[in-house]
Amino acid sequence: MSRLTHRTAPQCTYFVTTKIWENRELFRVQENAEILLECLLKYRDRAAYLLHEFVIMPDHIHILLTPGDECTLEKAVQFIKGGSSRAIHLKREQRMQIWQPGFHEWTVRNKEDYESKRGYIWQNPVRRKLADRPEEWIFGSACGKYRLDPVPEKLKDGFRG
Repeated sequence: MSRLTHRTAPQCTYFVTTKIWENRELFRVQENAEILLECLLKYRDRAAYLLHEFVIMPDHIHILLTPGDECTLEKAVQFIKGGSSRAIHLKREQRMQIWQPGFHEWTVRNKEDYESKRGYIWQNPVRRKLADRPEEWIFGSACGKYRLDPVPEKLKDGFRG
């Protein structure tokens, strides 16, 4: 099977989705979700990417991010998936497959696109009946507990890339 190719450009923001192997609900276990959350925040703190929005669902994640100056989109996703896999393997003392290969990305082109993707991320736990309101889901940026990076300037003024 061929690998997906990703069209990426410097300083672009992306809506990224990646799924758990065989659609298992690995992140329904709170400890596993916390490991992924720590990983997301750790690599943001190390400037691999700007983290704008995210939601950790039982069987997948959605992220709005902008890769850092020294990091490609592929490398940013590798940090998240590889880092969380290693940490889960250490915690669980087993080597099960965590993530499906690859990921899907959407280049965020303007303010409306950004707002649409943010709304999708926020509403995902509500649509799946995991929460009544977006801010009730503790494994998503809508809860307001996590420091996020601001909307990129070029997406605030309606920039069309």
